[in-house]
Amino acid sequence: MGKVYIVGAGPGDVDLITVKGLRCIQEADVILYDRLINKELLAYAKPGTDLIYCGKLPNYHAMIQETINHFLVKYAKQGKTVIRLKGGDPFVFGRGAEEAEVLAEHRISFEVVPGITSGIAAPAYAGIPVTHRDLSSSFAIVTGHMRAGKSDSIHWESLAVGIDTLAIYMGVGNLSYICEQLTKHGRPESTPVALIHWGTTNAQLTITGTLATIVEIASVSEIKNPSMIIVGEVVKLREKIQWFEQTELNQKRIKEVSAY
Repeated sequence: MGKVYIVGAGPGDVDLITVKGLRCIQEADVILYDRLINKELLAYAKPGTDLIYCGKLPNYHAMIQETINHFLVKYAKQGKTVIRLKGGDPFVFGRGAEEAEVLAEHRISFEVVPGITSGIAAPAYAGIPVTHRDLSSSFAIVTGHMRAGKSDSIHWESLAVGIDTLAIYMGVGNLSYICEQLTKHGRPESTPVALIHWGTTNAQLTITGTLATIVEIASVSEIKNPSMIIVGEVVKLREKIQWFEQTELNQKRIKEVSAY
């Protein structure tokens, strides 16, 4: 039997992968990688490594999950070191747990290598801390994508008034619904909101507004996935401490729309 490493590649900046994650890539015989990883990481693989693309686009899967599971088991049973390379952290909306369950069922040895998740990294690169002593003592990671055919199981009433900062993944397509649910359940319309597109990369674009205005601003900006939605008073700190987009390189490449 070989072994499978379920590895978080980080949020986009190639330098944000962990030392252990990079070591796994360097030792791999097979790498099954997702769409949102930084492809520069694949250059660290040794010659002859099999690179298998498993990327998923909205409403289109290049490879369905069952096929990915099959390949993980297949190559491990061939005695190979297999890396399942996933954007961000494999256990944060990454189906890493589902893949680990399959490996456990087949009695295949595996390890999980955590990665930096976009819900923390993207706002940090945009100058938005998810917690702050004066503004936010609680932080929640939320999916903004509802599975087809499934009812909304998110407890919006609790998130609206019980959590200071929300980091919402995969929610741009449901932005209007998200804002509606939060305000419906008691979040003030004046609550600051940021959308961070391709966070931590040189293509990063950040737009800001409020729960009342962000839908229109996002429409004008034509912002798409992959983007993080950050909701909370901490968004205001961006005016003071944004840093990444101020670098000489990014000033040439990034535009910004800001409206509170």
